[in-house]
Amino acid sequence: MLLRIFPFLGWFSGYDTAKLRADAIAGLTVALVLIPQSMAYAQLAGMPPYYGLYASFLPPLIAALFGSSRQLATGPVAVVSLMTSASLAPLATAGSEGYIAYAILLALLVGVFQFLLGVLRLGLVVNFLSHPVVNGFTNAGALIIASSQLSKMFGVSVDDAEHYYETIGRVFAAAWHHTDWTTFVMGAAAFAIMFGLKKLNPRIPNVLVAVVLTTLASWAMGYEHNATVNLAAIRSPQVVADVEAFNKAAAALPAIAAKRAEITPREDAAKASGDPAAILDVDHEIALLDLDKERAKKEAAAYRARLRGYLLAGVAGADGSLAFYEKGAVPAGARTDGRTWILRVGNSALKTDKLPLIGGGQVVGVVPSGLPSFTVPALDVRAMLRLLPFAAIISLLGFMEAISIAKAMAAKTGQRLDPNQELIGQGLANILGAVGKSYPASGSFSRSAVNLQAGAVTGFSSVFTSATVVVALFFFTPLLYHLPQSVLAAVIMMAVIGLLNATGFIHAWKAQWYDGAISIITFVATLAFAPHLDKGIMIGVTLSLLVFLYKSMRPRVASLSLTEDSAYRDASVFKLAECPYVAVVRFDGTLFFANASFLEDQITERMQSSKSLKHIILAADGVNDMDASGEEALSLLVDRVRSAGLDISLCGVKESVMDVMKRTHLIEHIGEDHLYPDLGQALCAVHQDSWHAPGESCPLTSVCRLPGA
Repeated sequence: MLLRIFPFLGWFSGYDTAKLRADAIAGLTVALVLIPQSMAYAQLAGMPPYYGLYASFLPPLIAALFGSSRQLATGPVAVVSLMTSASLAPLATAGSEGYIAYAILLALLVGVFQFLLGVLRLGLVVNFLSHPVVNGFTNAGALIIASSQLSKMFGVSVDDAEHYYETIGRVFAAAWHHTDWTTFVMGAAAFAIMFGLKKLNPRIPNVLVAVVLTTLASWAMGYEHNATVNLAAIRSPQVVADVEAFNKAAAALPAIAAKRAEITPREDAAKASGDPAAILDVDHEIALLDLDKERAKKEAAAYRARLRGYLLAGVAGADGSLAFYEKGAVPAGARTDGRTWILRVGNSALKTDKLPLIGGGQVVGVVPSGLPSFTVPALDVRAMLRLLPFAAIISLLGFMEAISIAKAMAAKTGQRLDPNQELIGQGLANILGAVGKSYPASGSFSRSAVNLQAGAVTGFSSVFTSATVVVALFFFTPLLYHLPQSVLAAVIMMAVIGLLNATGFIHAWKAQWYDGAISIITFVATLAFAPHLDKGIMIGVTLSLLVFLYKSMRPRVASLSLTEDSAYRDASVFKLAECPYVAVVRFDGTLFFANASFLEDQITERMQSSKSLKHIILAADGVNDMDASGEEALSLLVDRVRSAGLDISLCGVKESVMDVMKRTHLIEHIGEDHLYPDLGQALCAVHQDSWHAPGESCPLTSVCRLPGA
């Protein structure tokens, strides 16, 4: 009982200093990969990079302590980070306080969902996500993740469009207008370092080396170059006019939101009173405010795009201060500082006395030192209801990724896995992680592989990983300030290359064409509906269920005959002659309400096509179960066959089906003398009475192929 509640107690059996040393080395190795990766994935999730570190000290520890896999490395992962961003984008602006609060609440919901599934022993629910669906989604997700980092690689900023492909179009348009080449070169250098070291020696922590070298280069060359100036320093009337117009549109949005908040009590009161006139008045006011809000948002977006498109050149004055002119409008003879300056424009109004300008690359910036405060996330019921569908999808996707990795490692180590215990471990990791300001986490394929290759023996390796992250949070955060954002983008893009698996589509198609089609449709739908990734998954799941339902409604019904190897096989597939007097029909599938009439139709079709038919043997060895509808259909079928002057027998009936027949007295209706243990005994019993062609050989008792077969 103790081991079931506290699985980590099993680690101590036969544990010695050699295993401790192996776990310590593996844990430190994983931490060296995890620290830069986690910051990159947090950026992918729309969170400040240091929140990746917050998701890297409690989740790995708790998942290892209460999970069943001893080598699974838990923490931020690419697909879950992408799903987090897609889930929260409609609710708040990425990186804002509200967005961070929603992300932490989402982690709590994901954890609760996974924990309940584990406690209730419902781990099999993950099977609703079939392999073709996951393959299609993962490939589409990898492309979306990689392309989402292009703006950081080029050093440009754009607003998200309704469709993801439109956003990427905006990124390329902005990059064509202006690419910060220092930013691009820094990201490309990180790529080259990681790829080169991976080819040279996979055991070298290539991500860490790339991060260290590019951070040192960023610090040495003054890669970041920002300035805040007064609007008067901008010597372009058009830029100044656009700044003022943007501020006016941006300032209108908080005022509209305040008016909307004032209407809420009146809206609730009108609905409570049930007065149609009052409800219409309030709805009318809300509709007008919504129109004003949309108009202000579109105006602000238009001016924001224009402001981001201005390329400015700095000209030093007599006092050393810079004045900024549009490129191409610099006064004749004036010397510029050699930089291209752009305005940093977000969603809020710009401060005209502290206008932010960017003249270099973007870095991570200040990372708070120490651990975050431990608090239970605010439980906003309305927000929880909106996040619940996304939490369910992330829970299943995250767990499926984790359990797949754990199974792959268990096959090598011989360890026994308990999927429900793993759900409990992942659930607790996300619940307690949310208390420590973590966003949703899951098992990582790359870091788990590193953990296994480094020699991890037990979950103590994850304990050492968490301890290393804590040490980094306390003592090494200042070293992360100059880490370039484009390097984090390169880390993400490099990591998701492994998620691309084109052969998965071919493999699924070879297995069953419809599985390949489902995988391709899921892939296309996920790309088409991005950033609404849940729609792609739901389309895939729906198609899988429809195919399953269709196959269940129309199971395989074969007419059997004898082959050269004395086996009874499908006559239509092997082109075998069939007996005109005795029909052997095999039903492959559960006999239940959805397909009961299909069996009846198949038997009726055989009766009509063979006028000399005398006896039907139903080979029931492929029927694993039968419900009330199936039992009723079988009873009616017996009546119909016998009323037509034919007879019917069953053979190979399984125990589960036989039990149903006993309880419903169907055995007495069919007749115990018409039930046979196997097909051979059934044929021996019925063939002599049914065969009416003396001197001719019967296809059921001798080999007789059709001409040309």
